[in-house]
Amino acid sequence: MPYSVMLLRHAQPGDALDIARVHVRSWQAAYRGLLPDAYLDELRPEDRAQKYDFSNPDPKAPHTIVAIEASAICGFATTSASRDPSFPSHGELCALYVDPGHWGSGFGVALVAAARGRLERLGFQCALLWVLVGNARAERFYRNDGWTPDGTRRTDTIWGLHVEEMRFLRDLGLQSI
Repeated sequence: MPYSVMLLRHAQPGDALDIARVHVRSWQAAYRGLLPDAYLDELRPEDRAQKYDFSNPDPKAPHTIVAIEASAICGFATTSASRDPSFPSHGELCALYVDPGHWGSGFGVALVAAARGRLERLGFQCALLWVLVGNARAERFYRNDGWTPDGTRRTDTIWGLHVEEMRFLRDLGLQSI
């Protein structure tokens, strides 16, 4: 396999459709069997792209980092100050998605490390994230990176669908495996 180079950079407004394509493809692959097939089949990147805003300069507002290979966005991670009222002093990993064609190739590891680094630079000592209940692949990935479920579950509405999620916490000073 030829050597490839991954570039990480901040998302720009012109990235919205490419990020939405990764987002939708990831949902359609990762959540098959966890969410209704008809719902997943109807997701459209054009609809999702309209929801993104990559221009807010507030450092604690949601911020997205993209992973690029051969000029194509292959994954992204979004961080912010915690939106969870139980942990107002934490940072949050709001999203981390990699195009299914790049699963297992290091993009997720690079993105989660960059996301943790961003939260640390903003002064957060701990972070949280939410994982769809039943998403064993994501659970394994986050556990390997030092995240631990704390037993809290919630029902949330994402893209118009009610989902059950569980919360993971992480000390940002920990080194990942």
